[in-house]
Amino acid sequence: MQKVLMAKEMREVDRLTTEEFGIPSILLMENAAQSAARVIAGKFEGLVEGLSVLILCGKGNNGGDGAALARILWTWGADVEVCLLGTVEDTAGDARTNFEAIRKISELEVFELEQADLAFEEIETLEEWLEYDSLNFHADDPDVLVDALFGTGLTRPLEDMYAQAAAYVNAFCEEGNGCDTLVVAIDVPSGLDADKCEPIGPHTHAHLTVTLTAPKAANVLPPAVNANGELYVAQIGSPIELVNQQPSQVYLADAEDAKIWLGKTGFSSESYKNKRGYAFLIAGSKNYAGAAVLCANAAMRSGAGLVTVGTPESVHAMIGARVLPEVMVRGLAETSSGSLSEKAFSDISEFWENVDAVAIGSGLGAKDKSTGKLVRKIVDERRTPVVIDADALTLLAPFKFKGHEDPPLILTPHEGEFLRLLGRKEKLSADERLSLAQSFASENRVILVLKGERTLIAAPSGQVVINPTGNSGLGKAGNGDTLTGIITGFVAQAVQCKTDIFEAVIAAVYIAGLAGDIAEGKYGKRVMTASDVRDSLAEAFQELEA
Repeated sequence: MQKVLMAKEMREVDRLTTEEFGIPSILLMENAAQSAARVIAGKFEGLVEGLSVLILCGKGNNGGDGAALARILWTWGADVEVCLLGTVEDTAGDARTNFEAIRKISELEVFELEQADLAFEEIETLEEWLEYDSLNFHADDPDVLVDALFGTGLTRPLEDMYAQAAAYVNAFCEEGNGCDTLVVAIDVPSGLDADKCEPIGPHTHAHLTVTLTAPKAANVLPPAVNANGELYVAQIGSPIELVNQQPSQVYLADAEDAKIWLGKTGFSSESYKNKRGYAFLIAGSKNYAGAAVLCANAAMRSGAGLVTVGTPESVHAMIGARVLPEVMVRGLAETSSGSLSEKAFSDISEFWENVDAVAIGSGLGAKDKSTGKLVRKIVDERRTPVVIDADALTLLAPFKFKGHEDPPLILTPHEGEFLRLLGRKEKLSADERLSLAQSFASENRVILVLKGERTLIAAPSGQVVINPTGNSGLGKAGNGDTLTGIITGFVAQAVQCKTDIFEAVIAAVYIAGLAGDIAEGKYGKRVMTASDVRDSLAEAFQELEA
């Protein structure tokens, strides 16, 4: 798990690295350039010799990173052209040192016969940029185009020649342009405010971004994340302790988090069903039996030892015929409309002592008051962690919880359900999505899984984890029920294995998203279904446990 830093926190890390640990800032710039060079080389089987590289640089430290990168790629045999939007005299500090070195090298009259070329241009006005753009339009496309115009310090929209330069970069990223140029951004795509997920104006897009030391909000949160392409986090020499000391409570989940959780809950020679976790799912109604089936089958595939579905008596046989044979089905008291009744609570109470985790909501129906009373009783009188999804969330909205934090409540809304929980109608802006998830989880002392592009997992402590796996193909019917089953199965295993519930939820969301990515690779977003995602869990586990 990697901490996500604000721009001012990143500057503080850089300052302390130099002042407290004696690592010169120019060495950090050199390390940043070396890291970017290695990532670029990795895209060309480790070799850059003979490649043509164009690096667009701004006047600040991001441009200095680009200048240092130019020198490194040139020494590795690439033909490099550096275009500085400004003059060397406009630059300062470490950036100026690197620009002066580039300028002096480029002024050499004769390079050795076998030596690569290094060219340097300074552009001061929009007119000069337009002339440069026009000349390059008729030239061969570079193999690599590097965006080193602006880094984490930008807080206002790009204008004039900088906006034109961003449009120039974006032309190489447009689909179907017949161009094979690899576009690389240093730290963040230029034109984005590093602290915001909403773009502030014109900005570049990249095929990959090499961000330095730690990810920033614009690297990992939508819609800005879509400008980054693949994200590489480069460690440039700052001690990790300095990153951990920063006040940010936002993190990016990674494969290692899931691997660690799988290791903690691994199977042993002593494993058997009662030690693998018992998940009980209160789900289904006369009109929504399929949701209960999807949820139950996903819970079974998640690794839980036992799974039971509690469902209205009238659909007991229908659900029993469709779930995996290992899933047990129990009929419960229902209303005249075929939804679960408040009276079902007495049946549930009889065997709750043997259950490790409960989920309620999938296909439950949200129109019957008696069903709403059942949901509230489950919440108020819970004896295990409870996962609340779908119709159960609607029945609880607006949500203001004043009860106890343990056992934990885990709420899994999509944005529409979250708005109802908040009691508001206007849509969330991208930049308030994270802050509201954080405050909601803290104020109500719940674990919140806010689904959507880059699902957020928020803890009562204020910690928020961004999940990077998954794709838009998951935005189809049944995937929410499948995720609920996976989360509940993971939580049941965590209870039996005595591991942290929040860590289990993070791992569940990461692995569910990974299964979705595997399903996309097999079937494509248009064709893939929730059942395909469930069936891809086996490959997701294999990939992480290899």
